[in-house]
Amino acid sequence: MAYVIGVDVGGTFTDAVLDDDAGTVLAAKSPSTPPDYSRGVLDVLGLLAEQLGRSLPEMLADTHHIAHGTTSSLNALVTGNVPPVGFLTTKGHRDSIFIMNVEGRYLGRAPHELQHVLGQAKDHGLLPKRHALEVTERIDRDGAVVVRLDEDEARAAIRALLADGVRAIAVSLLWSFRNPAHEQRIRELIAEEDPDVFVALSSEVSPRIREFARNATTIMSTQIGPGLRDYLTALEDSLRENRLSGPLLVMQSNGGAVAAREAPAAAISTVGSVLTGGVIGSVALGRQLGHRDIISTDVGGTTFLAGLVVDGEPVRDTTTVINHHPINVPTLRVDAIGSGGGAIAWLDAGGNLRIGPRSAQAVPGPACYGNGGTEPTNTDANLVLGILPERGLLGGRKPLSLELAREAIDTKIAKPLGLTVEEAAAAIYTVQNAQTGDLLRKTVVEAGHDPRGFVLYAFGGAGPAHCAGYAAEVGCTEVVVPLGPVASAFSAFGLASSDIVLAAELSDPLNVPFDPQRAERNFDRLEQQVREGLDRQGLKFEKVELYREIDMRYSMQLAEVTTPVVQGPLDTAAIEEAATGFEERYAALYGKDAGFREAGIQAITFRVRGVGILPFSPKLPEVPAADSPATPAGTRPVCLDAAAGYVDTAVYDYRELRSGHVLAGPAIIEVPTTTVVVPAGSTGTVDHLGNLTIRSAA
Repeated sequence: MAYVIGVDVGGTFTDAVLDDDAGTVLAAKSPSTPPDYSRGVLDVLGLLAEQLGRSLPEMLADTHHIAHGTTSSLNALVTGNVPPVGFLTTKGHRDSIFIMNVEGRYLGRAPHELQHVLGQAKDHGLLPKRHALEVTERIDRDGAVVVRLDEDEARAAIRALLADGVRAIAVSLLWSFRNPAHEQRIRELIAEEDPDVFVALSSEVSPRIREFARNATTIMSTQIGPGLRDYLTALEDSLRENRLSGPLLVMQSNGGAVAAREAPAAAISTVGSVLTGGVIGSVALGRQLGHRDIISTDVGGTTFLAGLVVDGEPVRDTTTVINHHPINVPTLRVDAIGSGGGAIAWLDAGGNLRIGPRSAQAVPGPACYGNGGTEPTNTDANLVLGILPERGLLGGRKPLSLELAREAIDTKIAKPLGLTVEEAAAAIYTVQNAQTGDLLRKTVVEAGHDPRGFVLYAFGGAGPAHCAGYAAEVGCTEVVVPLGPVASAFSAFGLASSDIVLAAELSDPLNVPFDPQRAERNFDRLEQQVREGLDRQGLKFEKVELYREIDMRYSMQLAEVTTPVVQGPLDTAAIEEAATGFEERYAALYGKDAGFREAGIQAITFRVRGVGILPFSPKLPEVPAADSPATPAGTRPVCLDAAAGYVDTAVYDYRELRSGHVLAGPAIIEVPTTTVVVPAGSTGTVDHLGNLTIRSAA
């Protein structure tokens, strides 16, 4: 028997799902263990082994592979907890990373910050100027060497950085994506000085045009590369000591995994790894349920995440923004706010109730955990409202204190606002649903879609408690809560469902129409890179699928749109077909007649995405059919509507539910790792896979 295991390391909890591809699906949840998250990984794997009735080494010896999503990279960048790095670039171009174009003022800022122009600043630099040095060299836009690399000057710059304690160096030279020879030579010079120094080259990490984004991407990848390497090395060593036989894979932002030993070289590709697992899980479950248009929502302990699946495929993007910097990394488009179960409720200077983005995280956790937390959170409010049981979470392994929850809400929210504790808790619940609904509008409506035509999937520890509320905010009338064995570990199910995905790209600006043979040479080169990368993964694939695409734009514009390209050999008709596809996508994004063909169309970046299909495709097993109506395990007063107050609400034990059971709202369904709310006027139906579908009558 071979197992596939997905492990999702969040800020509060670490989740794991095991599948044997023969109908067995198990899930486990354990508190995360910062700063050494590997302990939490081993803890949750031990819980899986316990469910199997086997020891951890016995289970790992029969494991085909582990797919691991980690927040360590993203957390390190967001918090600035990164080691000092050096930066080497072409003479005269060092200050591009400090000037930041105009983008440094507006990228990643909230609407109210954009309106306050005088309050904007470029105080989020990536590194001090003493660590950003220049070397004499010049390559032109055609890749020709105009000025040879001054190796003596480069050695002096390298020695200066090493003398200042730098142990990782980012190299990003002008037009290096057209000719990487000088960057490669600088790497050799660094190795001559100290072979243990971590080096990242922009021609390998981000071979795209526009130096600011390319520089920022390379620097950030260098900042997290050594830490990711050390973490994965230690984790893999521990797993090998426990007899793991298969490879350790790391989830990437593009929705696919890569071997752990390969990940640090392109560390920036892992920044969204833990964000994409739920979207991939939604795609997998959608295939089983026949859903092709899905809003994927994940409410964990720290964040609320929202992604889209359109016509069976996750919506992708070619860039992301981290700390106000543009980052060149192919990614699944996932929007996030700090509004999870552990998000802290607080009052701003105007006395307005706000939720997040600060989180109580795993330590100390919400006040009701009894670990020293004193600030009220969503979890505390849900306990006061009766949504959560006092006996606690994780099957009773995490008891909750109603007294501590009431005290935190009373002190920080209720008394300052002149409310009762119950009214304050209801307000927290309402604001949480409203602001998560706002993010869904941004995710769906601003992308040009009508949310009423989508099915909303809700998972994570806190998602099922709030999903009916935020679905109503955007007009979604059908919500699927994946329950059964995966419950709040659905992102880990997505990780276990992922294949190996690698992407290679190259900027080569061309005006349409352009030479099809030149485009074919670009794609051939990229496809070879992808195939070689897949060969290095140490896995046997059922098949390999290659996808071609070009980022195109109207001449003199900055807005690029990714356009699929047919498999080769290319001809003039194929180029024209791609240009037509670009215009159609541009119109869908920016409005009919927004384009202007007479301005000309340019192909900017060529890209190949390769998918290595693994011989495992986890599926949720079917559950027994009901032979009698569902019977509540009991009732308790629950407040789901501030106007209605507390109502005696039926409480169901999920373990007693069967396929076909229909629950009339208001109702609470208790699962060992989460709690589902079915509001009044809605029904919850258990499907053949054990999921709960909530449908609103209005």
